[in-house]
Amino acid sequence: MIFRLTTDWLDELCRIEHEAFSDPWSIEMLREELCNPLSVYIGIREGDKLLGYAGMQIILDEGHIHNVAVSHDFRRQGIARRLTDRLLELAEEHVLSVMFLEVRESNTAAIALYESLGFDTVGHRQSYYRNPQENALLMTKIL
Repeated sequence: MIFRLTTDWLDELCRIEHEAFSDPWSIEMLREELCNPLSVYIGIREGDKLLGYAGMQIILDEGHIHNVAVSHDFRRQGIARRLTDRLLELAEEHVLSVMFLEVRESNTAAIALYESLGFDTVGHRQSYYRNPQENALLMTKIL
């Protein structure tokens, strides 16, 4: 079940954030995003367990996907695709013209997913990530 995340899910969100990323956002950063009127965060759950989440920020007619993360135990089950598909549906509902995201150059699984959804690599961000330091690919999808 895909649903809109609220701060009630902050602990579960933080758990997945720390599982998924080597340089995770703090609980306060996540709280700020959940409370930001420009941000949309969605999750997939099974009962009271959050399996994965995705979030984006909407500014004017542009969407910027911040995070797509799935709990280790539930990877390779299509959850990231379902979440990203739903963000794209929300983008269409908000009449956005373009979606942006950054992804680690080494994250070939995520890059393949985004390419299959129509995202194109349009640039690089040098030393964008820390822990470990790595470049990012900048990907966009025209809607």
